[in-house]
Amino acid sequence: MDRRRIMMAFAVAIPLALLASILVYRQLSRAASAPGHIGSTKIVVAAAALSPGTRLDAENVRQIDWPATKPMDGMFSRVEDCAGRVLVMSLRENEPILEGSLAPKDSSAGLSAMIPSGLRAVSVAVNDVVGVAGFVQPGTTVDVLATGAAEGQGTSLTRTILENIRVLAAGEKVQPDKQGAPQTVSVVTLLVSPDQANILTLASTQGRIQLALRNSGDTKQVDALPAELNQVFGGTPRSVAVRGARPPARPVAIAASSRPYEVQVIRGDKPEISVIPQQ
Repeated sequence: MDRRRIMMAFAVAIPLALLASILVYRQLSRAASAPGHIGSTKIVVAAAALSPGTRLDAENVRQIDWPATKPMDGMFSRVEDCAGRVLVMSLRENEPILEGSLAPKDSSAGLSAMIPSGLRAVSVAVNDVVGVAGFVQPGTTVDVLATGAAEGQGTSLTRTILENIRVLAAGEKVQPDKQGAPQTVSVVTLLVSPDQANILTLASTQGRIQLALRNSGDTKQVDALPAELNQVFGGTPRSVAVRGARPPARPVAIAASSRPYEVQVIRGDKPEISVIPQQ
């Protein structure tokens, strides 16, 4: 009898469980297809921290899930779509690979891939002073000052010849130190236009250059006055006249008075005033 009751209970429970499973499945299916459901897609990201000039392959990128409702311009969903491309900027681990962070197709790896079309990379010799104690690092911006004398000019002057120039590399490094520590190098590579490349090369070979480190967010053109020896060691610099400033006023001579001289003469006990006209 007990066995029969157990069998009857199973016969009732199994259909009920099956019916409940069907209902749950239907509810989940409806929720997945309902408006507002957040699905996911695959995007390609950096598998580890990557430096500029790195060529992408299956070893240094991977796919992760990404909300389908949050697409990004230039993102890649397949590794083969970006494999072989070269990075032009640094990426952190799991940072998405975007079209804007890659050099054009068929670009070579290394520093050349980081040079935008129409610009040039020019290297100049530096020391601890010229390189601002090693704090001129990749990614920073500098002004270039040149000191020299033009032909026929008797005195040397220093002037700013280039402003807001990006540093591509310090020595062989294209990445700054993560802790911001200075890097002692003998060569710094700057990103310039073809015209600026000519100016920079002439200044570095015919005169002396100095790099002035500037805030990366400060892009304002200053147009600073050139500094001359007269300005530093005394005298009036010619650069002041160039700006249209008035020269120092000369002393003005004051005309002599035309009033006659008066002389008091005492004759006996009577004083007299004698008038003597000026010549």
